[in-house]
Amino acid sequence: MSPKITRRQHLKSLAAIGASAALMPITSAKPLFKPISIDSSNKRDIYIFSKHLQWLDYEAMADTAARMGFDGIDLTVRSKGHVLPENVKKDLPRAVNAIRKAGLKADLLTTSITSIEEPYTEAILKTAGELGIKTYRTGWLTYKPGVPVLKQLDAFHMQFKALAKMNKRYSLQGAYQNHSGTGVGASLWDIWYLIKDLDARYMGVQFDVRHAMVESLSAWQVGLQLLAPYINTLDIKDFDWIKKDGKQTIDNVPLGKGLIDFKNYFPLVDKLNVHAPLCLHLEYPLGGANDGETHLSIPAMEVTEAMKRDLNSLKVMTS
Repeated sequence: MSPKITRRQHLKSLAAIGASAALMPITSAKPLFKPISIDSSNKRDIYIFSKHLQWLDYEAMADTAARMGFDGIDLTVRSKGHVLPENVKKDLPRAVNAIRKAGLKADLLTTSITSIEEPYTEAILKTAGELGIKTYRTGWLTYKPGVPVLKQLDAFHMQFKALAKMNKRYSLQGAYQNHSGTGVGASLWDIWYLIKDLDARYMGVQFDVRHAMVESLSAWQVGLQLLAPYINTLDIKDFDWIKKDGKQTIDNVPLGKGLIDFKNYFPLVDKLNVHAPLCLHLEYPLGGANDGETHLSIPAMEVTEAMKRDLNSLKVMTS
């Protein structure tokens, strides 16, 4: 497998297709898109999920995110992520340094951690804590068929109680993401049961409105209120329903092109006093970047332009 695109290679490829203006120092570069007048009085930090930049090495990833106008990067530290768990002691400091050197925030991680018993859990958390990381997304939990749901939730609760204790040791905050489907957290009440008596400083929720609305177009608002005291990050993405082969199926779409009413969503979040950073996800077809591929099937500029469009849309929605 060929190596990921480096910062130098990425800049050269952009220049080759007439984008050299975008590669000049930020102070003198022409904008690649029209600047938007944003009221910064109630500004939320916007992070890009690094899954969508896994075709770039650390320096190129950070440089690209900074030039697009993001505030930070939610870095993948998991199998097939930007940082592999077995290399965390060596590679996480390198990645964080590259992000911060580009002027971005590096205090969010996405992991697969669900237990203190897993091989790399403590190495990841200890290294993250030493680097000043604040929050990390945990992995997902799955139900075993044939076992009572409450019995499983009780066991998962104890599992996360131990994990919260380790988080406290390393001054970290976990975040369980709700995800549509049949796993733990498809129902928002699952997550409440999972963390209901845990200290929110050490175990919380990454609320994903897209997955919440897939499960319920209306009742998700009750779940949002229920989980509000624990929410420490907000995933942002959009979707629609389409008919395919005679069945209704999910269609991931660019921000603002789907069913989610963000103009009312953000005021509701504000009303609930949820002051959390936003993590932008792009799950619609994007040459493999949407799936975390390390090689793109479309020009890199098409990927970054899509990211900038969604970022601009999000800035307007939150202004």
